Amino acid sequence: MKKMKAVCIYTYGGPEVLVYEDAPRPHPGEGEVLVRVHAAGINPVDWKVREGQLKEMLHHTLPLVLGWDVSGVVEALGTGTSRLKVGDEVFSRPDISRDGAYAEFMVIKESEVALKPKSIDHLHAAALPLAGLTAWQALFVAGGLAAGQRVLIHAAAGGVGSLAVQMAKWKSAHVIGTASGHNHAFLRELGVDQAVDYATVRFEEAVEPVDVVLDTLGGDVQERSWKVLKRGGILVSIVSPPSADVAAAQGARQAFVFTEPNAGQLAEIAKLADAEKLKAIVETILPLSDATRGQELSKRGHTRGKIVLRIV
Repeated sequence: MKKMKAVCIYTYGGPEVLVYEDAPRPHPGEGEVLVRVHAAGINPVDWKVREGQLKEMLHHTLPLVLGWDVSGVVEALGTGTSRLKVGDEVFSRPDISRDGAYAEFMVIKESEVALKPKSIDHLHAAALPLAGLTAWQALFVAGGLAAGQRVLIHAAAGGVGSLAVQMAKWKSAHVIGTASGHNHAFLRELGVDQAVDYATVRFEEAVEPVDVVLDTLGGDVQERSWKVLKRGGILVSIVSPPSADVAAAQGARQAFVFTEPNAGQLAEIAKLADAEKLKAIVETILPLSDATRGQELSKRGHTRGKIVLRIV
């Protein structure tokens, strides 16, 4: 049996449960492709799965390879595949209920894979799928953001936030972003029209009413966000479902987005990247063997853009 290097968990827990080891190389089945992983993005969902926070929802079988943000090259095709060919450079946010991308090889459903942007390398392509699809589905699918509307994006310098800012500007929206003061120059480079320092200002006292709020933090920030929402506006969270009762009482709407694989949307994101309308921000690059450190950095927060594992 062919082997590969992978980072697995055999039990739920802290960073110490991550195991860097030799694991069996998977084989593509019906409708699947085998991808030689070149880079894997690290996201909060990775350590949430590791800690067991999502086990009731996802029903994983252990051991499990973590990581669901990938860029690589198609190595082999399963039966019933027709869209891709061996050698294609691809990226994906694959099905999160299956083994992930902290590995030299992974199997993905062909329907979840898109050709990666031609203009960027695998390290930057791996930073786009999960955060990019999250931003796209939150702003455009759930939020219905349109040209001329006002949007407030929390944690606008983070992985999802930095892409959401760029997508909202591409859509010709007026963008307000919260971030610590040292990130404000960065936000202006991304196109933010108004930057709010959450450490020195209460955003609800500094922001005029908006059509859409993108909540990436939950808790107190989510509750305070109702105060800046127009009647008929929508509060979209990627952390926890906003209260339908509060929304109704305020004449507003609410939505919760848990990102779904979507090759068509990924193809649109790739077009934006190749048209230089969307830039993947990678702050930290680590080897696969250092996935533990990557997850610790992710959980600590305050990362500008993304953390990516270099595998090739």
